[in-house]
Amino acid sequence: MKHADVKNRITETASFLFYKNGYNSTGINQIIAEAGIAKATLYNHFKSKEEICVAYLKFKNINFIEDFENFTTSRPKGKEQILAIFDFLQMFYQDKDFNGCWCIKTVSEIPKDNEIIRNEIQSQKNGFIAIITKLITNNLENVKTEQVNSLARQIYLLYESAVGESHLHQEDWPIMESRNLCEIIIQ
Repeated sequence: MKHADVKNRITETASFLFYKNGYNSTGINQIIAEAGIAKATLYNHFKSKEEICVAYLKFKNINFIEDFENFTTSRPKGKEQILAIFDFLQMFYQDKDFNGCWCIKTVSEIPKDNEIIRNEIQSQKNGFIAIITKLITNNLENVKTEQVNSLARQIYLLYESAVGESHLHQEDWPIMESRNLCEIIIQ
């Protein structure tokens, strides 16, 4: 098996386990067993569990962003593309494997001084805000330039709270209510 294939299998296995069970509850030996590899093979590809975690975060984010952008931009131009942010979340929530936000789950498990993982998560969240900013810029003509960043952060906060609260309550009403609030603020 190719080097890249083995690394991808380790990343995918760790991603499934970290997202399902949590970062701290998933051990290296479990990743090795589930991936069907030797310990030496894992350490040939990753120096530490922290490095595997960063690969996991990137893996989840790449897939999420691609699906998110394809979904939102497939909607009619205008407010519908902005509201599609929450329609996408509704679809994400309905997936049988939905377990909340992988970033928030992970950041809640790491020590405050773990800058490597925290920086990756902050980078992903800032990238997500940038995508929302682009959606606003491309779809809302009545928003003044100086208001775009604030509006993007407001929508981001609605989205993030909807993810967390729908996971907590195991119901989708937080997503629907966040969509309703978003509709009000983009009038």
